[in-house]
Amino acid sequence: MQTKNIMIVGVGGQGTLLTSRILGGIMRQAGYEVKMSEVHGMAQRGGSVVTFVRYGDAVSEPIVEEGCADVLIAFERLEALRYAHFLKKDGVLIVNDQRIDPMPVVMGVAEYPEGIIEELQKKYKVIAIDAMSEAKKLGNPKVFNVIVLGVAARHMDFSKEEWMQVIETTVKPQFVDINKQAFTVGYAS
Repeated sequence: MQTKNIMIVGVGGQGTLLTSRILGGIMRQAGYEVKMSEVHGMAQRGGSVVTFVRYGDAVSEPIVEEGCADVLIAFERLEALRYAHFLKKDGVLIVNDQRIDPMPVVMGVAEYPEGIIEELQKKYKVIAIDAMSEAKKLGNPKVFNVIVLGVAARHMDFSKEEWMQVIETTVKPQFVDINKQAFTVGYAS
């Protein structure tokens, strides 16, 4: 299999690490070689977090080059805009329709751009979901990342059952059921 490239972008505390562990788990379970790299930009203070996940028969390095991502999973709108240029021409951008103001916006020295999703749709294949609202309906806003992953999973090479198995073995036991519910919500949307 030719190497596939996945990127996960978000803000510190949004669950990018759990998402990358689930992705790595499903790829390893399928017998692929997996390389991951995490780049934290002030993650503890709400800064950008970028995770590269590459899988295939033989993967030489973990970094995804610009214009090469098959799937870009963005947990926040501005992060989607910031990293969209990493998508390949026929790639898909899954974006959580949520706004988290970065520090320059909070401090009043910059403005949060309007119409981000609409702008992205002019150039890329974009699937937007308000995963936070869906997670709140499930009673746990922390699982919004797994809802977004469920949407993205429809654009990857694994069955829903395989995803569920990996969630069972990756997530802490007390959170398995809620994460499986969250994944199902995303997968069905």
